[in-house]
Amino acid sequence: MNTSENDLLSRRSDEEAINELIIKYKYLVDGAAAKFQNAPLEKDDIIQEGLIGLLAATKSFNESKGTLFTTYASHCINNSIISAIKKVSRLKDIPQSNIVSIEDEDMFDEKVHLSAEDEYMASESVSVLSNVLYEELSSFENEVLRLHIMGCSYAETAQKLDKTPKAVDNAMQRIRKKLSQVSFE
Repeated sequence: MNTSENDLLSRRSDEEAINELIIKYKYLVDGAAAKFQNAPLEKDDIIQEGLIGLLAATKSFNESKGTLFTTYASHCINNSIISAIKKVSRLKDIPQSNIVSIEDEDMFDEKVHLSAEDEYMASESVSVLSNVLYEELSSFENEVLRLHIMGCSYAETAQKLDKTPKAVDNAMQRIRKKLSQVSFE
């Protein structure tokens, strides 16, 4: 891997460059996963979530912010893992009457299989949405959306970004408007 980090980041649209960055920084995922060994998720699931965070970091990193890629990637990885753990933890609150018994063998016989076309369409939709987020949203709007997805309130987001709650609300309105115009066809 002789390619420099800056060169790889400059070729973010290149799938090979993204793969090289993921391989180069997988150690960050492994290190973060080790911190969550007692989490209610299996180690493989934690690593998978960490890799999702690393992929998001490669797509959204902005060199002009003055942060090192490793620092930014570490935050993205940790946030992705923590979000997954919170989601799994919320499942504990499901009423017992809504839980399907594991002895119900019929449940396992009916596996859902996506056709190749459906899988392709789903990946294209994700690609379209990623492009819209990257190209249409400002860096402030992307940051507001990221914090919103993490579960931060408008007040918390405003405090973290050193803005007013009204500025955050205005950004969310712009984000909603831009995302409502996305066509997945």
